[in-house]
Amino acid sequence: MIISIIIIDTINDSEGMSMEIRQLRYFMAVCEEMHFTKAADKIGISQPTLSQQIRALEDELNIPLFDRLGKRIALTEAGKLLLHYSTQIERNLQNAQEAIAELRQMQRGVLRIAVLPSDLDYRITELLTTYHREYPSIKLQVIASVEIVQQVLDNEVDLGISLEGEPDERLVSIPLCREDYVLVVSEGHPLYGRQQPIMLEELRTLPTIMYPQGYIGRDIVEQYTRRRGFLLNTQMETTSATSVLSLVKANQGATIQPWPLIVQMGDPALHCIPIIEETPCRKLEIIHRSDRYMGQAARQFMQRVIRFFT
Repeated sequence: MIISIIIIDTINDSEGMSMEIRQLRYFMAVCEEMHFTKAADKIGISQPTLSQQIRALEDELNIPLFDRLGKRIALTEAGKLLLHYSTQIERNLQNAQEAIAELRQMQRGVLRIAVLPSDLDYRITELLTTYHREYPSIKLQVIASVEIVQQVLDNEVDLGISLEGEPDERLVSIPLCREDYVLVVSEGHPLYGRQQPIMLEELRTLPTIMYPQGYIGRDIVEQYTRRRGFLLNTQMETTSATSVLSLVKANQGATIQPWPLIVQMGDPALHCIPIIEETPCRKLEIIHRSDRYMGQAARQFMQRVIRFFT
């Protein structure tokens, strides 16, 4: 069976006007650069040709798209409207191309995933391994990041596993789980073997090993201690979960980490003590752009993430 696909590079409206996709892309390039010469250089045409195409688009719409302010330009209200819908058109075309490419290539491609640094990317190793075993033709790119939402919005990644954020109509957010933080000590620590929970206030003077300030794992915990008027008594700082826990096992101090991380490690030398009164916690979710085409490979990965965390 042969399937023929013909894409006509025009958009027609009810009044018989037609705008070429090429013209809209030229228009979007000018909007991005806000400079005709720079836009022309970027898309590889001459500046007079670009200006002529924009003029033709304005003539067809019978309304200015740019205010010419000497050597400067600015979008008119009509220009802002056209930019909004042009962006949607470009996204829809890209989605169509990706969907057809997936069908043609039988699920070959790249799946880009952003995850929280240190502990979270460490934890999903098994998930990535089993997924790759089932979809060996999909190249996985896992990026540790604290700017996951922005990377998803900028289309730098396809999916993000992130902390729960504010609702955003540009995103689809699927809640995963809540994870409580616990105090973690090792053999030889005075609190090793303690069965009773520890009060948040008891952390005030306890020597700890944590990520530096500004790192998510540290900031989450200190949001709670600040309410009690103190910061953690951190004696050593390092940027990876592996090094933090190695120092704990070397009896250099205690740490405060998500309980599921320690459970998954299954290290008998580590002992978890629940924190009560106000238990530090984080809520995780998986996100993707609401207007982005999600192929079978991405949907299957999302389902595995949901099962893994819930």
